[in-house]
Amino acid sequence: MSLACWEKLAVVIVAALGLRVVIRVSVVTWKKFIAPALGRGVNIVTQGKWAVVTGATDGLGKAFAQNLASKGLDIVLVSRSLPKLENVAKEIKNAYGVETRIVEADLTEGQPVYAKIAKTIEELEVGVLINNAGASYDHPELFTNVSEETIARILQLNVAGTTGVARAILPGMMERRKGVIINISSTAAAIPSPYLSVYAASKAFVDKLSADLAAEAAPRGVTIQCILPGPVATKMSKIKKATWMAPTPEKFVEACLKTTGIESRTTGYPPHCLIIGIVNGLRCVCERGAVWLVARTMLNIRGRALRKKTDHKDTDETMMTEVPPRQEIILE
Repeated sequence: MSLACWEKLAVVIVAALGLRVVIRVSVVTWKKFIAPALGRGVNIVTQGKWAVVTGATDGLGKAFAQNLASKGLDIVLVSRSLPKLENVAKEIKNAYGVETRIVEADLTEGQPVYAKIAKTIEELEVGVLINNAGASYDHPELFTNVSEETIARILQLNVAGTTGVARAILPGMMERRKGVIINISSTAAAIPSPYLSVYAASKAFVDKLSADLAAEAAPRGVTIQCILPGPVATKMSKIKKATWMAPTPEKFVEACLKTTGIESRTTGYPPHCLIIGIVNGLRCVCERGAVWLVARTMLNIRGRALRKKTDHKDTDETMMTEVPPRQEIILE
């Protein structure tokens, strides 16, 4: 029995769609799982003797510095806290036997700080930059309730700081025709993020900047990658206990560095792909429903944070007003 013309056309369309799905799944599987497991990414050790890490005294920054030091790279640590810088530098030097340098710098102060970093690395062969320093809200909040100081800090650090540090270090990499820059964005940049509007927008800037710089730098031998992490158990996220979806900084960084040179834009940690995939999948079905779901989630987080602050305030006030008799005698 011969097929009608329209039936043949339908078979061709279904076959083409099926082939496209198979190719897409194969590419994702290769990039997310097979290639990183086989070590097909850039060998960071070959890019240069030194690595520069901003926001290097806590969380992801410290974990990146430790991981790179474990590979034998010397580390330049950049942060605004001198005591923390000295402690982390000492830890890394004792643990891995590499050379360390520190730069006390508040990246919100602008050009003088970028010049200070450029001066520090002037004679160094910097092969890796981890552009990690960033700021966020204390908790999700309505835009009009966010202080002007908080907004200014987020924009200065996430937008101007990321750009300024990259501008200070990228020319040397291009001149040597090798190097890796990893800019830390956020999943908030890739999905609707009401109640995190300024933070999400600043991280979307990092995403866009990274994509365009990657196109400029690739012909000159430099790899630029943008990482869009989901939740990680750090002080900034206020997640105290690690889970499969919110890993420790060390576990996240280990997975992340395996993707360098394989994906120019990635969450770094495979389970975090689910966040972007699920939310954007819902957006395809119902845009308003997806935004509502994210908004409700943010409001729930906000509510818990405010209740926690109220509880702490009540506890502090109680401790101040209800002093035990023995303490009163001592104070007198």
